[in-house]
Amino acid sequence: MPRIKGMPGPYRFFFTSFDCNEPPHVHVERENATCKFWLEPVGLARSHGFGARELSKMRRIIVAHRATILEAWHEHCG
Repeated sequence: MPRIKGMPGPYRFFFTSFDCNEPPHVHVERENATCKFWLEPVGLARSHGFGARELSKMRRIIVAHRATILEAWHEHCG
C-alpha cells in the first residue's frame, strides 16, 4: 500500500493496489479507524471509527494537500 509522504497529523494517507479502477481517492487510517475520501471533488466516501470533528480535520488536510495527493495518485495509477 503506497503511503503518501509528507502528510501532517497522526494519520496514514495511502492508496491500495485496487484503487486505480475507481475515481481518484485516498484512504486514511489512525489506529483502528479508517475512512476514504474522493478527491474530485473532495468528499467523504465512507468512514469507520472516526468522529465528525476528526473527519472535518482530515478533509481540511486533504484540501490543503490535494495537489500532492493527486500527483501521488497519478504516479501510482499511471
